[in-house]
Amino acid sequence: MKYLSDQMLIEVYHRAVDLQLDAAFIELLREELQHRKIRITQFSA
Repeated sequence: MKYLSDQMLIEVYHRAVDLQLDAAFIELLREELQHRKIRITQFSA
């Protein structure tokens, strides 16, 4: 995850939610967003 830019992480998160990927993967992305203190105002899940 550390190789993803903040913007790319946000895009990957939204894409994962849109595609309804594995819940554990989406949770991993959410944890990384929280770790980086990035707030996503619209959770689609």
